[in-house]
Amino acid sequence: MSKTSKKEADWSVERILTNIKDVKLMSVFLKDLLTPSELEEIKRRLKIIGLLKQGMPQREVAKKLKIAIATITRGARMLKNPNGGFNKLFK
Repeated sequence: MSKTSKKEADWSVERILTNIKDVKLMSVFLKDLLTPSELEEIKRRLKIIGLLKQGMPQREVAKKLKIAIATITRGARMLKNPNGGFNKLFK
């Protein structure tokens, strides 16, 4: 297994995203990086998390966003992890 050089590590997704501080630059970068459908999927997942964090029941979220309950359940499961990224970021 090869070791990642410092130069390669600078190209990690986490490092790049945390270095972007400007909202407009982030928007342009994400449009370059992702396909339109990938970007829409991320937006949809964030809507799911937002509605669940507001206390909306899973079935209501599914109905409101017109998506399968299984998709909502995954988001709800991630919110149950107190050490997970969603809970740390969206307090």
